[in-house]
Amino acid sequence: MDGKRNDKNLPVGAFERLNVTQNGFQEEVIIAGFGGQGVMLAGRLLAQTAMNAGKEVTFMPSYGAEVRGGTANSMVVIADEPIASPLVSNPDSLIAMNKASLNKFAPAVKKGGLLVLNSSLIDSKPDVDKSIDILAVPADDIAIELGSQKSANMVALGAYLKRRGLLSADAAVKSLPDVLAQRYHKTLPVNAQALRRGAEFAGNSA
Repeated sequence: MDGKRNDKNLPVGAFERLNVTQNGFQEEVIIAGFGGQGVMLAGRLLAQTAMNAGKEVTFMPSYGAEVRGGTANSMVVIADEPIASPLVSNPDSLIAMNKASLNKFAPAVKKGGLLVLNSSLIDSKPDVDKSIDILAVPADDIAIELGSQKSANMVALGAYLKRRGLLSADAAVKSLPDVLAQRYHKTLPVNAQALRRGAEFAGNSA
């Protein structure tokens, strides 16, 4: 995607994939996985990055019965105008970090939407509408190559950011210190690298 911008400051082509209304755009995202995969951090980072870019944002976390090992998802809404509800039932985009999350949320993705799935843990092709853009990213494998499997969430988020074209991985890198507690700032370099590797993977994928 080239660096040209339109009057909404979105990359050329972004209007083809975003839910654009007469008053601007609204992007509804669900990031889902099991507890411990960092889906809350990924959601907070997406929301913070959008907020730092001057967008209207809501963030809603949802935990399963167990924080680690149970199901978890975060809902993020990004818009030009004030957002009526933080709840997302039919997302424009889904980042599915495991198979259970894929099975639960993939049927609800809007036609023409984006589905980013962690192919390190998901070995089957989802049964979704043909208009949905499916991006299979070996997030865990890439994260392990970087020396930190816990950064798989950042790999997947970086891939989403590149594919969707609304915000950049570099913008997310700049927002990382805002969402990571000071005691975790030692992980900033690997998380930044994971975001950029995810974006690179998406950029090289058809």
